[in-house]
Amino acid sequence: MKIGIVCYPTFGGSGVVATELGIGLAGKGHEVHFITYKRPVRLTTFHANVFFHEVTAMEYPLFEFAPYETALASKLVDVIRFEKLDILHVHYAIPHAAVAYMSKQILKSKGIHIPIITTLHGTDITLVGTDSSFAPVVEFSINSSDGVTAVSHHLKEETLQTFQIKQDIRVIHNFIDFSRFRKTNKDHFKKAIAPDGEKILVHISNFRKVKKVEDVVRIFEIVISKVSAKLLLIGDGPERNSMEELCRKLNICDHVRFLGKQEAVEEILAVSDLFILPSQNESFGLAALEAMACEVPVISSNAGGLPEVNIDGVTGYVCDIGDVTGMAKRCIELLEDDISLAKFRKNAFSQAKKFDIHEILPQYENYYLEVISKSQL
Repeated sequence: MKIGIVCYPTFGGSGVVATELGIGLAGKGHEVHFITYKRPVRLTTFHANVFFHEVTAMEYPLFEFAPYETALASKLVDVIRFEKLDILHVHYAIPHAAVAYMSKQILKSKGIHIPIITTLHGTDITLVGTDSSFAPVVEFSINSSDGVTAVSHHLKEETLQTFQIKQDIRVIHNFIDFSRFRKTNKDHFKKAIAPDGEKILVHISNFRKVKKVEDVVRIFEIVISKVSAKLLLIGDGPERNSMEELCRKLNICDHVRFLGKQEAVEEILAVSDLFILPSQNESFGLAALEAMACEVPVISSNAGGLPEVNIDGVTGYVCDIGDVTGMAKRCIELLEDDISLAKFRKNAFSQAKKFDIHEILPQYENYYLEVISKSQL
């Protein structure tokens, strides 16, 4: 198949999943075309059968904001026409699903039919999509897609409760590439971070309020009152300053490292003992899954699709959103019991294997063929 993929090319989960999906599909012999405003962050090396088409919006004094959606629609029309794509897969409903619909109508006027699949990732439905300035367009775009997928059962149900959806929504979970995310020996790195054998806790996110990143710091403050530990914070975003100020206020800066955005997060996960994810909303929890693949148990909230990934009492613990004391208690329990920690590590890896990319890729391939077949009737 010749597959077009539209996504945000950033560190966010939707862009990461879309890029890894495309690379995986190319590895199975499909021709994959990424169409976005810059090269996706996970598309760092050459891959046979992978093509990148950059979208450039025209700068003009009349435009206060560059009309990216219009430029994207035009680029989609161009790529679909001349590369003869079989299907277009857009990730994150806003604005990609609406732009895809516009492109489809333009192509229809030229006698070209292109089936469109929209994948819902989370905040495009639960946060941005519910805003009155976007909701009608989101609902229309979903219903106008030829196929719709959601990354968790929870997100599917939330979408159906939020909008009047006529389309069937297929749940295809996010996935993990075990050729990259796996536990490796990084003892030299661990000694540099924790020279006195401290336990290592880690959190990865875009540091937005929805991630409740200040809770991570407060959880850690309780943990180090009982256990010698270090906290690694990976990522960046609007809440970083408040997190740094909180660390100073709590006088724990010597135990916390802000590592910023990192490409090779798997190397940091390889030396970690626990992963903390206390999010207010999490449609799936890809960062948690990546940690589990590296045999790191997860202490998380019960937000969204997280309980579908992190199994309470098996791969880690799931607590109520905002339960800082409860999460800290669970961290301490595991960190003080090496036997239980080893068991949870093993369980985390076993659970992560259920989301192996080689298990999920065929689901997407079969769905593509199903949608293409239906569109030809």
